Amino acid sequence: MDMITDAKHVAQHEAARAQAHAGGEFLTFRLGEEEYGIDILRVQEIRSYEQPTRIANAPSFIKGVVNLRGVIVPIVDLRMKLGCDSAEYNTFTVVIVLNVKGRVVGAVVDSVSDVLELSRDSIKPAPEMSSAVDAGFITGIGAVKNGDAERMLILMDIESLMASAEMGLITELH
Repeated sequence: MDMITDAKHVAQHEAARAQAHAGGEFLTFRLGEEEYGIDILRVQEIRSYEQPTRIANAPSFIKGVVNLRGVIVPIVDLRMKLGCDSAEYNTFTVVIVLNVKGRVVGAVVDSVSDVLELSRDSIKPAPEMSSAVDAGFITGIGAVKNGDAERMLILMDIESLMASAEMGLITELH
């Protein structure tokens, strides 16, 4: 990745981080024990999981492709991509169909929870982590009141994650 492309990705991520801190609506989903939130505007639809057609030599987190009404859609298992302990497929496993930079991409998650509106006050900055931990796709932490308890929601820049170079799914047009 050259310096200009790298600077572009940093600027896009900073814009996503600023947008997350402004609040808005987030689709929440589970990966293992953790709950994540992504900008609802990136979500095209939610589908039940179907076995994709495997692509030779693809990274293990790219499960293959499916035909979605005439569009060939790559399917990424977010559990494997983000290093979750296990990736069991069951009746709750779903694919979140995303529109990222004009491309349609599917993300396999354990389950979808709900759509939450978070105010600016309920979103905290993502913690600073060592470079060994890839927290670059985390835009903030949402604190959601649930009765007397509070649940933590990891807000993710799904566009930057899906467009990252190691995913190899989306190439930038110059």
